[in-house]
Amino acid sequence: MNQRPIQGTVYGVILNDAASVQALGDLNAAPYKGAPKAPVLYIKPANTWAASGAVVGLPRGAPSAEVAATVGLVLGRPAARVPVADALACVRGLVLAADLSLPHASYYRPAIREKCWDSSLVLGAMQPLVDVAGLTLVTEVNGQPVDSRSLADLLRPPAQLLAEVSQWMTLQAGDVLLVGVRYQAPQAPAGSRLRISTSGLGSVEFTLAAGGQA
Repeated sequence: MNQRPIQGTVYGVILNDAASVQALGDLNAAPYKGAPKAPVLYIKPANTWAASGAVVGLPRGAPSAEVAATVGLVLGRPAARVPVADALACVRGLVLAADLSLPHASYYRPAIREKCWDSSLVLGAMQPLVDVAGLTLVTEVNGQPVDSRSLADLLRPPAQLLAEVSQWMTLQAGDVLLVGVRYQAPQAPAGSRLRISTSGLGSVEFTLAAGGQA
């Protein structure tokens, strides 16, 4: 697999599982003043993409990163205002992903520095579409399991998520829609060896290196 496994735009989603919504606290209080009524998206630009086996340098001064295991829907054709029943027909396959972030407590301001540094999205090879609800993602740090997440916990399953996003924006063939990351995912320090795996989609592996990026 080359170092740019995706051709398109990668969109991430937050607050798409009950545990994350609960952990964030009362969304009706300031500063949010209300729970989101639609999927909350962010972008992982092309500079963030890396393939399994990468060495990921932390930003300068950052001692650790959150390592969020997730899965991406790879679009095989444009999706614009598609109904739920037809949404997965637009999906060509799935990719396993490690979406890295610097620890941050609030979603009130866009977390650009925290989420968009070089090589902060490690992607596996594209695999055939399977039932995402049946997947359990396991995160290992230095060979030791530190987290296990079932994607049966998604508030918006893939077909619903894609259908809702497509109501206000068109996703193109080659775009990737990550199905959601957990709030405050497990952290790993510089020097750690990371592995994320799940049955049917293989694994992604990478190493976190001490920071030199501004």
